[in-house]
Amino acid sequence: MPGKVGRAEAARWSGALDLLKLVRSRPGVTRAEAARALRVGSGTATEISSRLRALDLIAERPAPPSGRGRPTTSLHAHPDGPLAAVVDIQQSGWTAAVCDLEGALHDTVTGRHSSKRPDRVLSDVRAAVEGLAERHGGRVRAVSISTAGTVRHHRIVQASVLNWRDVEVEPLLPGVVQALGNDATLAGLAEARMSHPGKSVLFLTIEVGIGGILVDGDRAIAGATGAGGEFGHGPFGDPAVACPCGAMGCWDVAVDGRAVARLRGEGEPDDPRSYLIEALVDPGAREAVAECAAVLGRGTAGMVNVLDPEVVCFGGLAPELRRAGSEAFEAAYAAGLMGFRREDPPPLVPSQLGRDAPLLGAAEAAFDAILTEHGIAAWTEERFA
Repeated sequence: MPGKVGRAEAARWSGALDLLKLVRSRPGVTRAEAARALRVGSGTATEISSRLRALDLIAERPAPPSGRGRPTTSLHAHPDGPLAAVVDIQQSGWTAAVCDLEGALHDTVTGRHSSKRPDRVLSDVRAAVEGLAERHGGRVRAVSISTAGTVRHHRIVQASVLNWRDVEVEPLLPGVVQALGNDATLAGLAEARMSHPGKSVLFLTIEVGIGGILVDGDRAIAGATGAGGEFGHGPFGDPAVACPCGAMGCWDVAVDGRAVARLRGEGEPDDPRSYLIEALVDPGAREAVAECAAVLGRGTAGMVNVLDPEVVCFGGLAPELRRAGSEAFEAAYAAGLMGFRREDPPPLVPSQLGRDAPLLGAAEAAFDAILTEHGIAAWTEERFA
């Protein structure tokens, strides 16, 4: 009998987690739609949603009428439900916020680096996260950090834009699960799950350098140690140009503001992102921009040939670079594709999430940890002990 009870309880939790994940991916899904999606009866869906409502995990609201049949409800994040504290650390500053089950960001705070020393930056970030946790009580169940650097085995092994090497990120909140990821990887995870669910998505983004990830079936393919997706360090650039990573000819230094400045015979700009934004509309930079767009097109074709995605999604400044150098991009992209791909290439689409994508991706990683049997049991135990 104990074994049967254990299996029954496990099945109850499994159904609850499935419903929570569905609400996360489809905020506002009706209870009737949830029953169909989870392939359970309406009574089972009602029982599961009632349990989750009692645990402050979801809220129900009357759904708009949709013809005949019984009225149903729509399912949403509970106003007192679990939150993730999310952080994005970039070249010039950082952003922190909390994110709820539906993926909505709240209580956003920002700061600029007074010093790029890791201890100073992480101290500022820790203070911000502690402030979020204090304002939201025990609702913060995970911390997730996005960083413009290479992450391996939960360490920042290299962040060229910050001049960091082998930085350990200690827990920002004691006793709370913490995740750490590359910004492009997390942005791509969010774009794939939220804009192209279930598809094989190649995400490429330009900020300072170019990064990305392949997300296949809603799972980021980040390699054995988490350092995969460093597409910017593929050899699509000028082999005579050194990259701060230690390699020569990286794609990373061939498509951004540093590349445009170099092609114009200028020194490296202090803020490569802002420099590229200005160059995209500067007639005097047209040739340099076109060259960078061609390198973007050629590299994208190479990645398509190797990875075979269903969709290519451009984030950051990549859509603007493609648009500003459209002829050069399209010619290089077509020339770089394998012959059989030219008749039916994957669509090239811009990001739908904009500059929030790394934070939203950090939230995806956080809720992957929260929405587990252990995570929900811990919430229940602490919330209703």
